[in-house]
Amino acid sequence: MTANSSDSGRARLPRSARVRARAEYAAVFDGARRCSHPLLALHWLADAAPARLGLAVSRKVDPRAVARNRIKRVLRAHFRTLRPRLPGGAYVLVARPPAAQADNAALRAAFDSLLARAGALPPTAPAGTMPASAASPSGATPSSGPHDPPRAARPSLPAR
Repeated sequence: MTANSSDSGRARLPRSARVRARAEYAAVFDGARRCSHPLLALHWLADAAPARLGLAVSRKVDPRAVARNRIKRVLRAHFRTLRPRLPGGAYVLVARPPAAQADNAALRAAFDSLLARAGALPPTAPAGTMPASAASPSGATPSSGPHDPPRAARPSLPAR
C-alpha cells in the first residue's frame, strides 16, 4: 500500500464539500456575507447546495509551506466536524498573517466565532452561574416548594 492511499486512516472532505473552481471563488468573493477576525476572514455565500469549504492561505501569511499547510489542515478538520450543523453554502476562509503564529485551538476558536457572527452557527450560550433548567416560565424559584405560589402572586410589602 502506498502512503497516498485512500485507506491511510485520514478522513477527507469529498469533492462536493470543497470550493474548487476559480469561478466559484469569484462568485463567493463578489456576493458573499463577510465577517472578519484578527486571524481569519470568512466569506459565506448561502445557497441550496450542502456546505462547502474553500481556503486561501497565501505566502504573505507565512512563506513556509509547512506553516500554511498546518493552517489549512486544522481548518479543514474543524470544518469536517461542523459540516452537519452548517446551513448550505460556500464558506471561504482567508487566513491573515497572525494565523501563522496562532496555535490550533486559536484557529478553531476564530473559525467558530466567525461562523456564529455570520449567523451560520447559533451563538454559544454565555457561561453563567444559573443552570438553564433553573429558570421556569411560571416565575417560581428553584428553592420554592411544590405548594408555594409563584413569586409574582405573593403579596408585596407596602411602599414607604
